[in-house]
Amino acid sequence: MLIVAFKPGHDGAVAAIGDRRLLYSLESEKDSRPRYSPILATTVLDLAERLGEVPDVVALGGWSDLRPNRISYTGAGYSGIEEPTVTTSRFFGKEVKFFSSTHERSHIYMALGMAPRDDSPVQTVLVWEGDVGAFYVIDGHQRITRKVQVMSGPGARYSFLFGLADPTFPTTGGKPRLNDAGKLMALAAFGDSADADADITHVVERILKQDSMYPAPKGEYRDSVLYNAGVESPECKIAAALLTERLFETFAEVARQEMPEGSPLYISGGCGLNCDWNSLWAQLGHFSSVFVAPCTNDSGSALGTAIDALTTFTGDPHVDWSVYSGLEFVTDTQPDPARWTSRPLEHDELSGALAGGRVVAWVQGRWEIGPRALCNRSLLAEPFGAVTRDRLNEIKQREDYRPIAPVCRVEDLGKVFHEDFEDPYMLYFRRVRESSGLRAVTHVDGSARVQTVRDSGNPQMHRLLSAFAAQRGVGVLCNTSLNFNGEGFINRMSDLVLYCESRGISDMVVGDTWYQRAEG
Repeated sequence: MLIVAFKPGHDGAVAAIGDRRLLYSLESEKDSRPRYSPILATTVLDLAERLGEVPDVVALGGWSDLRPNRISYTGAGYSGIEEPTVTTSRFFGKEVKFFSSTHERSHIYMALGMAPRDDSPVQTVLVWEGDVGAFYVIDGHQRITRKVQVMSGPGARYSFLFGLADPTFPTTGGKPRLNDAGKLMALAAFGDSADADADITHVVERILKQDSMYPAPKGEYRDSVLYNAGVESPECKIAAALLTERLFETFAEVARQEMPEGSPLYISGGCGLNCDWNSLWAQLGHFSSVFVAPCTNDSGSALGTAIDALTTFTGDPHVDWSVYSGLEFVTDTQPDPARWTSRPLEHDELSGALAGGRVVAWVQGRWEIGPRALCNRSLLAEPFGAVTRDRLNEIKQREDYRPIAPVCRVEDLGKVFHEDFEDPYMLYFRRVRESSGLRAVTHVDGSARVQTVRDSGNPQMHRLLSAFAAQRGVGVLCNTSLNFNGEGFINRMSDLVLYCESRGISDMVVGDTWYQRAEG
């Protein structure tokens, strides 16, 4: 059975599952298009070119848009856990099953289908994102038997705090911005919730109790200490730490009281990208295990709708998948030989260049699904100097308070971090050992968001890390996404060359070829 699913709205994407295997998950923002792009014709055509046959099932994820005086719905709509609709239709001349389910269900079934198989009689799913904030009990037949509402819009509330402190965010008519949550997560590490005074605490509690964040009610907070205080102000950092703590406490308390103890927990929604919260869920002790997919935000919703359809027709949501299920790199041009030389990749020599302070644009295979660069579309650098962090943030044209993540061989985890669990998708924080000297990747609170690498998971990166370990003692590098500011991953040679030449990067690796800027 071949299923093709479409995700409308922001973070537009298409996904294809064939014979219970993820074939492609293509986000429209990738290939240097604007972040959070809606689904584009080129994305659909990219998938159609590669499938070679008309699908058996066409699945449309639900969505809704706020318009003047009304709400516009796509497919089954945004919210709800009602049974999907299935009809018969025609698609390019072939009779197909047409399927639609809500956006809320796409998150639930993305988590269920990507999680490892578990024989527990009940399972728990948490969906927390811009609009939805609820737990769900799943029975042994993969059916939703219970929903426990916790809070509407946890992600929107979190983002709103950043906008409240940001003088550039409009006082009236604005919407919580999709990219603010990640920035607030970084700022929270600079604050301490224990330092919150009565004024800051009052604002945070107001945000938690606010009826709606659409439109963002910034004007109602004119009298607050955080109104246009500046996102790097002490007040904003303390409030960020407190809101981070209070949001988790609110959901954790419901989990302890309402959700089956000892069941596995599967997390979905944009809040699943918050590494602090993921770490706290793992430490809570209420659940037997915790799983977060690399595409836990809306980038995985097309896949979630496809899995929902698969479950409807087969009774089983589980799929075989790889995080590297995007498109292959496009060689639409060759670097100008007057400016670039090429040579076969030698891992030992490249690790020496990295150890010497060079920044390397690193491209391998197919792009990663989800928002995190997992060493197929990455900028790499040595991890020891704080100046490296500053240089990478300058190259990426982003705020200097944003941390840089490390990639680490599993063999070296215990040497440089206090916790040695594996995290191939960079979804949890861990504490950096002071003796490690990893200043470029250690955040202000002593934490790091680490991608761990096994030889079986990413052989090329593991080989490079091993070469670096032979020279510098540990297999750790800086790893940050290869993209223009405000755009998705770079995926073609013309963009890669433009990026490197405009950012002062002298080394590019594409597959087994190492390109270096010609001197003179």
